Amino acid sequence: MDTIDSLISAYYQTVPDAGIASQRVSFGTSGHRGSSLSASFNEAHILAITQAVVDYRREQGIAGPLFIGLDTHALSGPAFETALSVLVANGVRVMLDAAGGFTPTPLVSRAILTSNAKGGPDQADGLIITPSHNPPEDGGIKYNTPDGGPADANVTGWIETQANELLKTGLVNVQRMPVDQARQQAEPYDFVGEYVAALSSVIDMDAIRAANIHIGVDPMGGTSLASWDAISDKFGLNIEVVNRAQSPDFAFMPPDHDGKIRMDCSSTAAMANLLEIRERFDLAFGNDPDADRHGIVDASGLMNPNHYLAVCIDYLVSHRPQWLSGLSIGKTLVSSSMIDRVVEGRGHQLFEVPVGFKWFVPGLHKGELAFGGEESAGASFLTRDGNPWSTDKDGIILCLLAAEILAVTGKTPSEYYAELTKRYGAPLYKRIDSPATVEQKARLKSLTAADIKTSTLAGDPIAGCFTEAPGNGAAIGGLKVVTENGWFAARPSGTEALCKVYAESFKDEAHLQAILDEAQRLVDLV
Repeated sequence: MDTIDSLISAYYQTVPDAGIASQRVSFGTSGHRGSSLSASFNEAHILAITQAVVDYRREQGIAGPLFIGLDTHALSGPAFETALSVLVANGVRVMLDAAGGFTPTPLVSRAILTSNAKGGPDQADGLIITPSHNPPEDGGIKYNTPDGGPADANVTGWIETQANELLKTGLVNVQRMPVDQARQQAEPYDFVGEYVAALSSVIDMDAIRAANIHIGVDPMGGTSLASWDAISDKFGLNIEVVNRAQSPDFAFMPPDHDGKIRMDCSSTAAMANLLEIRERFDLAFGNDPDADRHGIVDASGLMNPNHYLAVCIDYLVSHRPQWLSGLSIGKTLVSSSMIDRVVEGRGHQLFEVPVGFKWFVPGLHKGELAFGGEESAGASFLTRDGNPWSTDKDGIILCLLAAEILAVTGKTPSEYYAELTKRYGAPLYKRIDSPATVEQKARLKSLTAADIKTSTLAGDPIAGCFTEAPGNGAAIGGLKVVTENGWFAARPSGTEALCKVYAESFKDEAHLQAILDEAQRLVDLV
């Protein structure tokens, strides 16, 4: 990648052209992302987005504090300073890390919920400067609403439109002040201390300590480092952080499967450093740079995220006696159907939604959704007494839950999953990405059940064709076809020129391949 200096220089010097689509503000499933080198993440974008957030707050009457965090990517620091200068200039009460450090996404979500639980008319919200697990040259920014979770499409659409209008008019309506003055007026908040102090309300920390589990942790150069240190100190856990580096070039990272540097804790390639030393630990964990994802490593290797979600759900609903029996369990429609079987087996209701954690936010916030998880290794769940913990993905508690499971059951997550397969079957799951033009993506997004001209899939009768998620009726932006023994889903990528095809079989590899072949033929005809 280019040098850090080049990235930062381009952030300030390159002015995006609002007349070019790729250079406008664009909110995907996790905020606006881009790179300063491609004129898609520059100072002008952050000025416009932050002012748009301020304008949205005013329109909605959100007058409480705004909690702001940032991760360790090179562009996060400059973007943080830009956002801070706009927020304070507009009279927003800004809460930033008291130690001047980095802030994981779940800690911002938790801070918002904690503040708003106190009551009062002035609601808090938040901004997080992060491109999550993206390569080192990328930057990102996302807005979390007073429910603590990522803003829904209506909110991000409003902010996106307003920000692009500000770009078109040369940012004339953006208010800002020198960042040094803004820092002086911002208020300190102990994100790590407040979060760690409350962990026993969501995880059985006593059980983990009593079991003396030897835990290895790789923060992958990200924000979770300070949290893991604090967790180890407060609870007296046997935690060894194997990588304390936080260099913005992430030079210590092994390349991902495609040769790019990507801090993806669900990738065996990106997690190679931890996997090589896994025999030293009872369990080992990885988090991506903003700690909203989890990677679980035991003696069997890196656990498949789908498998781990099924384990978490089965364990939680049988080890949280204070949870109400009527609580639903959330999953994205491209997550494993093993989850469906586990949820049914435990007598709970499944809440299946389109891709994107934002769909779980209302249920988690109201305490009606016990658990929400997605196939890309992101999840959160309620406290032990059934109250909201975080309404954004929390990779830290998902890691700690693996330790609780081992401490309480004596089984590693992989051993636990093996027992589930004896009861529910052993599915095979695969995703294939193929190039797609803008026109192809649009046609794929408009597919309907009527486009399926056959009554069978890989030899099995088709039980259902969906263009809307069963849980909430929201459009999935593609198509899902289901049989008793397998399924596929096809949808266009929201950020890349790709079509994504997901498939799963509860039979064998040949059956999985047959599902994929038939799904691919359908996509090729689009």
